[in-house]
Amino acid sequence: MAITTERQTALTDIIQAINSTLDTDEILRIVMDNIIRLVKAERGFLMLRNKQGEFTTRIARNWEQESLDPSEFAVSRSVIHRVVAEGRPVLTTNAKEDPRFGAQESIIIYNLRSILCVPLKVKGELTGVIYVDNRIHEGIFTENELDLLLTFANHAAVALENARLFDSVRRTLAEVTELKNLMDNVFASIASGVITTDNHHKILLCNRAAKDILGQNGQNVIGLCLDDMLMPAVGVNNAEEISREIDLVRTTNRSIVGREYTFNRPLRGPVSLSLNLSPLKDAQSTTQGVAIVVDDLTEKKRLEAERRLFERMVSPAVIRQLDPDQLQLGGKRSQITVLFADIRGFTQFSEQVEPETLVSVLNRYLAAAAEAVLAQEGTIDKFMGDAVMAWFNAPIPQEDHTLRAVRAALGIRAAVQRLTYELPPEFHLHFGAGIHLGDAVLGLVGTEKRMEYTAIGDSVNVAKRIQENAAANQILVSEAAYRLVANRVETRPSEPIQAKGKRDPIPVYEVIGLKP
Repeated sequence: MAITTERQTALTDIIQAINSTLDTDEILRIVMDNIIRLVKAERGFLMLRNKQGEFTTRIARNWEQESLDPSEFAVSRSVIHRVVAEGRPVLTTNAKEDPRFGAQESIIIYNLRSILCVPLKVKGELTGVIYVDNRIHEGIFTENELDLLLTFANHAAVALENARLFDSVRRTLAEVTELKNLMDNVFASIASGVITTDNHHKILLCNRAAKDILGQNGQNVIGLCLDDMLMPAVGVNNAEEISREIDLVRTTNRSIVGREYTFNRPLRGPVSLSLNLSPLKDAQSTTQGVAIVVDDLTEKKRLEAERRLFERMVSPAVIRQLDPDQLQLGGKRSQITVLFADIRGFTQFSEQVEPETLVSVLNRYLAAAAEAVLAQEGTIDKFMGDAVMAWFNAPIPQEDHTLRAVRAALGIRAAVQRLTYELPPEFHLHFGAGIHLGDAVLGLVGTEKRMEYTAIGDSVNVAKRIQENAAANQILVSEAAYRLVANRVETRPSEPIQAKGKRDPIPVYEVIGLKP
């Protein structure tokens, strides 16, 4: 039967309404309220297929345009199952007397009478059903209502599919936007500079770190030629070399890793940069440009230079024992063997040569002494003019620390002897050495701004007094040190030392050499 002009007009208005929004919930409400009004139903249900293939009620309304409570979801499942199974609408004017459904339990229990149920289809695929009924009146639905509902259902199905697709796109867009924001945040927080360019050196992407490193902070560099950005930052020659490297990466599809550039930058001085360059490929593995990672090595190189300098002044063993975050003034009591070695006649020698020559010769002798100490894994405390102070058994315990001190002294004497073959006769000098065993406090002394790791105690003073009384090329050890090495070292008794500040003479022994 034909749909009346009045209903046709109403249907057109409703279709326009549901196509004017992409909000799924709003479409569902418009659909059900207008279906109930048009076909004069008591209730209406719209069910959609979920991801598991099951049909669940998405909206349920009554003739008063109110949402139904789930306790009122009493419908004929047999009618719905037939529509789903056959994909065709079902109309019954009195379900209780309809031979197709009259015997169904739901029809009897819920006293269902007039029922109209039509499929929702999109491109031939069943996506849901619309179910309306009237539990009071019989024969309320006719073929007119069926035709009207079918026409409406076709438009409603398309509108719902469009809304579903829109929701899907919106969720995907939200996820992509969230991921992009995350990547932007990660990209901005990376300490390394990152730049990407196309095949014509045009900058496609540049993070904040890259602009900071290249001195372009605050400027919008996207779209600029990378060469124009590099020239003021690294100089013309470096910029041209980097440009050639980029072209090489692009043409060969091979990465270049760890390429370093050093140059002077106004107001900053020497700057060292490290560049890693890699091909930038698309999904088809076609090179579309180059990705560049820039790291500023200036501070790292400065700290490394400072550490190398520090290691020349302080034993590496001491450095490994120090925690920069827990440095405190104070020390720890330990038993150590102290070695002092001093160049004999250096004062007179210094009066006869130019300062530059004096320093050069002094360094040769002190270097020989330092190498002999470090060869025995001793700790060099300090150089005091023409003297060197070292100790053994700290910070790393050494069971044979006194013997190591003696070996170091013998090593100094041997090294000085070798120097006599390398230096002119007027530069020939000799060490006198003193060794003592005793307790000392090892730790940091000074202030928070300037501190020194050293050993303090009477044992240090005694070792220095012994050294002051040693002749050129002579090695003297205290009695305490002698007792620990007597079976390994060849010695002879020497005159006791009347040391300044000491009441009793200090017994000492002269070291001749190591026993076979």
